[in-house]
Amino acid sequence: MKHYSFLFFMLFTTYAFSQALSIPTDTMVVTTHTTTIKNKSISYTATTGTQPVWDKKGNPIAALYYTYYERNNIKDKANRPLVISFNGGPGSASVWMHIAYTGPKVLNIDDEGYPIQPYGVKDNPNSILDIADIVYVNPVNTGYSRMIPDKEGKLPERDTFFGINADIKYLAEWINTFVTRKNRWESPKYIIGESYGGTRVMGLAKELQSKQWMYLNGVIMVSPADYKLYSTGQPIYSALNLPYFTATAWYHKVLSPELQKQDLLDILPEVEDYTINKYMPAIAKGGFISEAEKQDVAKKVAFYSGLSEKEILQSNLEVPTKYFWKSLLRDKTGQTIGRLDSRYLGIDKTDTGTSPDYNAEISSWSHSFAPAINYYIREELNFKTDLKYNMFGNVHPWDRSDNNVREELREALAENPYLKVLVQSGYYDGATTYFAAKYTVGQIDPSGKLKDRFSIKGYRSGHMMYLRKDDLISANDDIREFIKSASSNGKAAKYTKE
Repeated sequence: MKHYSFLFFMLFTTYAFSQALSIPTDTMVVTTHTTTIKNKSISYTATTGTQPVWDKKGNPIAALYYTYYERNNIKDKANRPLVISFNGGPGSASVWMHIAYTGPKVLNIDDEGYPIQPYGVKDNPNSILDIADIVYVNPVNTGYSRMIPDKEGKLPERDTFFGINADIKYLAEWINTFVTRKNRWESPKYIIGESYGGTRVMGLAKELQSKQWMYLNGVIMVSPADYKLYSTGQPIYSALNLPYFTATAWYHKVLSPELQKQDLLDILPEVEDYTINKYMPAIAKGGFISEAEKQDVAKKVAFYSGLSEKEILQSNLEVPTKYFWKSLLRDKTGQTIGRLDSRYLGIDKTDTGTSPDYNAEISSWSHSFAPAINYYIREELNFKTDLKYNMFGNVHPWDRSDNNVREELREALAENPYLKVLVQSGYYDGATTYFAAKYTVGQIDPSGKLKDRFSIKGYRSGHMMYLRKDDLISANDDIREFIKSASSNGKAAKYTKE
């Protein structure tokens, strides 16, 4: 049920040319709705539109498209949590978690996440809107967000937006404006980012504190991508894939009977221990590893991965993930497996080769998400534009230099005793693996003094764990519990000697 309240265009509307296709710089559409969450009727207001990014002179240089959900009839707004949500990419719209995870609507898909026609959305009985208000933010060139030309028609420099540190800087400024406009400075605040959004929110935690004087209660990283990890070198990065290989091989029932008869969660601790204490040091030896050790490691990796010893040896113990996606079922069904969610199956032109022809999971998801978000925004949120909704926008080249987000998150935690971190990962995610996320958490605080403020949750699905119905329920419940655990409950933000 919905009611259109009003359509309000503010004075800052800017166009590149009088006839050019563009979007208003500062505008919003407000609608009211009701839904049922956790068996309770919830009335809420949806505000969708654009809000400017300002330059140092106070001129608009970009318009960011957002959707903001507020539960109605809340008397104590000061204690009402606000969740600020991003997806990743870089270059991904804030669509995936918006209409498939935490928002009041989810895709019309089956219980395992596969598309069903007619495409569209339905009520999400697991949304966190019952306990927190949520804003979904689309960075520049994603969704309907765009750069704004100046009076001469010149667009801003791309490096203002498209890089690790530039992205963090302008988004922190935008969040400040949003929180001020919506009068949410008193509210407990949480930021959540998926995939590259993990890098983004690690940096935002510190940027918001140090440059915007905005202190958070929680940072949530969903299937986080840690670009510091990707540049650490192959011995670490390659080894961290092994527990994911095990999980995926277990799911497809290609492990030995000895392992296959056990539950996945009983197997993974053993594989994680082997990865850190045996496999990683063996890879680090490179060509100086003894032949006996090399053979032993190949045998064990084959045992844990479902691949053959020959394949492991031919890869010099380091199996590329692309090869794994192509080869795991090569001699069984001849199918490939997905990258972001290795439960998904694909069909290649030939069984030979070292990588799949396409990403089976992305093809499946695009079926559902693109038509659903375009329908939902126009028909239910009543935001109308001829501008294309960019599921993935043009943000490259992306500047990855001077990446200090791990340290920035550590500093934010040290400086803010309230701040806690939740990490959510799917066991079948082959792009940002669950064990890589664990590794990142350990590297953020090598002292171990902050480890009690981190929570790590795993799910029997992939990168977008929430597409599987059982995990949609449990992952949202985990966020609910995290928000409650990160609440101040009237206690002062201070360290004690206890």
